[in-house]
Amino acid sequence: MSDGDKNGQDNREDALVPVEVWPELERAESLARGAALKWASGVFCRPEHLERLGQYRKRESQRTASIHSRLKSVVQSYLEGVDWGLGQLREARAELREVSHDLHKADLESRKNSEEVTTLETLREISVSHRQLLAAVSNLPRLYKVRSMVLETERLVESRRLLEAHARLMELERWQDEVLLQLQGPRGSSGTGFTSEDEELVRNYFSGVGRLVDALAKELWAVVGSGLSLACQNPTLFVSAVRIVEREEALDQMFLEERRSTSGQNTPMPPGRPRCWRDRFFKVMEEAVSARFRSVSYLHTRGPGLASHLSALQHCIMGDLSTVRHFLEQCVPSHYRLTRAYLQFCHQFLQNHLGLVSGWELEGGEIFAVLNWVLHIYNSSEMMGEPALVAELVIENMGPLISQEGLEQLQNKYVQKVRKSVSEWMHKALEVELTDWQRDQEPDIDHEGCYHTSLPTIIAQMLEENARVALMISEALRDQTIQMGLYEMENLLSRFRDAIIEFGKEHRRDSAINSNKFYLHYLLACINNCIILKTSTESLQQQLCSFPSNRYSRISLGPLAALDRAVRKACRLVMDHLLFELQPHLQELLSRTWLDQGEVTPNMCGVLERHCELYNRVRQPCRQRLKEECQWLTVVEYVRTLMQKRLVCRNGDERNQLAQRMTQDAQQLRDHLQSMEIDGTIGEVNPTVLIIALADIINLKDPNMLILEISGLVTKYPDISEEHVSVLLDVRGDVPKDVRKSVLDFMEQSAPPLPQGYRPIFTEILVPSSSIQFCLPTAKCT
Repeated sequence: MSDGDKNGQDNREDALVPVEVWPELERAESLARGAALKWASGVFCRPEHLERLGQYRKRESQRTASIHSRLKSVVQSYLEGVDWGLGQLREARAELREVSHDLHKADLESRKNSEEVTTLETLREISVSHRQLLAAVSNLPRLYKVRSMVLETERLVESRRLLEAHARLMELERWQDEVLLQLQGPRGSSGTGFTSEDEELVRNYFSGVGRLVDALAKELWAVVGSGLSLACQNPTLFVSAVRIVEREEALDQMFLEERRSTSGQNTPMPPGRPRCWRDRFFKVMEEAVSARFRSVSYLHTRGPGLASHLSALQHCIMGDLSTVRHFLEQCVPSHYRLTRAYLQFCHQFLQNHLGLVSGWELEGGEIFAVLNWVLHIYNSSEMMGEPALVAELVIENMGPLISQEGLEQLQNKYVQKVRKSVSEWMHKALEVELTDWQRDQEPDIDHEGCYHTSLPTIIAQMLEENARVALMISEALRDQTIQMGLYEMENLLSRFRDAIIEFGKEHRRDSAINSNKFYLHYLLACINNCIILKTSTESLQQQLCSFPSNRYSRISLGPLAALDRAVRKACRLVMDHLLFELQPHLQELLSRTWLDQGEVTPNMCGVLERHCELYNRVRQPCRQRLKEECQWLTVVEYVRTLMQKRLVCRNGDERNQLAQRMTQDAQQLRDHLQSMEIDGTIGEVNPTVLIIALADIINLKDPNMLILEISGLVTKYPDISEEHVSVLLDVRGDVPKDVRKSVLDFMEQSAPPLPQGYRPIFTEILVPSSSIQFCLPTAKCT
């Protein structure tokens, strides 16, 4: 049938088939009609617009014709493509029919040939059997010699003729490999008839070879392990061992290369291969290093012998390294880098060994020995820092001997041990100090003429020595040690202050029975001790403050504050003792006897002079402070005695006599204190001037002028109260009620603030409360 007939038949068949209308086409047509209607209703909304209907119809007809032409061209190109594709499919179908026909022919030929190949199986089996028999006949002479060669090789190994023994061993292994290879047939062949039982039979026959390998390896590693001693005596054995190791390494590489070259076939490795004796060589060397160094004074490592043990390790390592560099390095190939390997073995051993030592319960000296050895000696020019060794090894690549965390733990242990020792020594020193206070002799005098005891010297030397020793390790450890020392000093000063307080209580308690006549001397020595300790503390703080980041500033203030508290307490006890000795004379002061005789003040000056002479044994600035406090105390107690109203004037003569005597006492006290090199002023107020000012108020002739004098007194001494002024008015004995009321009203209204730098004096003087008689009868109420 022609193509035209086929196409006509297809057209008729298409005409008989009902045309299917697509829903999408209907929807598109409906939308188009709606859009056209909407457009027309917008364009022709007025009758006059219908005049342009012909123009619109012509334009739309042209547009429709253009669209139809484009659609026809697209459909034509599409149909041409479909026609070309159908032609290609017809050609492919014809080619597939030809290929299928050729494959059918090839299948028929292969079936004929397979029937002929089965007739060759018998011939293949006969060939395999013949080859195995030929291998057995050719190897019979060697098989007869195997046992004798094994025995001869064993004798060579026992006599340490290692190279000859290894040569025989290699020959035996070659025979074994050849027998197995011949029995297995050529590589890639199958159906040889060689079974696992046959292979086991061969291996059992050559079992002596395996024993020889083990025996030779044992002797070989014994020689390598004793290489250091052999190098100085007879290095021949060591050289032989290295040559054997290199031979075995070459054989391993050869078999591995051969196996890689035949990776597509099943090629088994010879028995025991690869042996990796070069790796084993370095492993034995590492074990020998560990065994050798563990024997260096190992039994005496714990306790005081640790430093000696580390020193012995140093000498042993450096001696062995010298032997390796000058002897063993010449016995091995250059690529061994034996010196570098030996350094690594030593470093790894020391890492493990020092890790073990760090876990022990070490004392402070032992921890110092470990830290000093690890941080300074090991990396110094005496050990790994030697120029010849620096090129061989980079310590940073192998890590530190002790990790940073381990070093911090060791340093913390060291600080704790030193702290315990420092605390014990401080406790003992304080006990000795308390014993010295009870001696029946004055304290020691230094080159400056000041009292002191052994306490500050012991403490200062101990802390400075600990800081110096810690600095030999690192600045960080020095800082921790100083911090610890300052903390312990603060604790000591707290106990020291408590001891001073107890010393004062004991003296007051026993003063009436058996007074310690050197009580004041030792109080002054305590003040000097605190001054010396302050100098030592400031020196330690300067070492901390020399760094930009001072982490211990808060802790460093503790000892200074404790020193200040101890000094203040000692000075207070000194003043209490002065007051105790002045008390008998103060009892007679401002009384009728004193007014008539006036012998009290010279006696008080004698007490002050005796005390001020002892104050010269105190270091500055406390010396001047004590003298000023002595003057202040004297004036305060003098005014306090006046406030007790022991003497009330009855007339003007008594007021004049009292004022004159008070003025004489003030001048006498001032002259005497100035003769003892005591400055007359404290701040801006001279204490003795107060006595003269009070005397002027008592000696004032006109009571009406009192308010003016009192205002001047308040200006100089703004802390004076109404009670103090009231007592002064009572002592005068002639103040009218209205004047008293005016003065007290003035005092009540005036309350001037205390100027800066002013030291209150009347605040320390309490006015005794006046006893008021009860005016009602004491009979019971009915």
